[in-house]
Amino acid sequence: MRDANRKAQQRQTIMKAVNDILVALGEDPSREGLRDTPLRVAKMYQEVFSGREEDPRTHLQTVFAEEGHGDVVIVKDIPFHTMCEHHLLPFFGKAHIAYLPDGGRLTGLSKLARVVDTLARRPQLQERLTGQIADAINDALAPRGVMVLVEAEHMCMAMRGIKAHGSRTVTLVTRGIYDNDRDQRAEILGLLERQS
Repeated sequence: MRDANRKAQQRQTIMKAVNDILVALGEDPSREGLRDTPLRVAKMYQEVFSGREEDPRTHLQTVFAEEGHGDVVIVKDIPFHTMCEHHLLPFFGKAHIAYLPDGGRLTGLSKLARVVDTLARRPQLQERLTGQIADAINDALAPRGVMVLVEAEHMCMAMRGIKAHGSRTVTLVTRGIYDNDRDQRAEILGLLERQS
């Protein structure tokens, strides 16, 4: 019940803020097209930022240690969308994950996508998101190595300022063996970047 009250109070606070923004822009929040906008935006923000209250490592608690798999696991093209914390505008793209199990500790493939989704449901920076994905996998699975490559288009670059439509930002984070072993790093990076 306390959580429901907190969410209701949060929703009211967001609604008031959206109403104030509309008034500051010279709009009439009571006109038909805007009448329900503060509520819609509040509900959207509560959904889009719901990952703030969730630990992404919980998705990686189920492991299949008995499998004994010791070769690299790669999941590519995990779609995500999130909000840039600088302008509260979306950025979206794909995450590519590779990890090298240590002693065969494997997780379900869908769990990696859940980690990405959970971390994307926060005010984010692409650089931070990439590192948080790698750290969650590294912390929960203790693999020999992790590599995460994220590519995204940022609406703060497309809609305002430079208006660079279609530009993509690519970030790469490595942990473990991929930090120092150039050959291993190059091999996995080649697989991540290869088009299907």
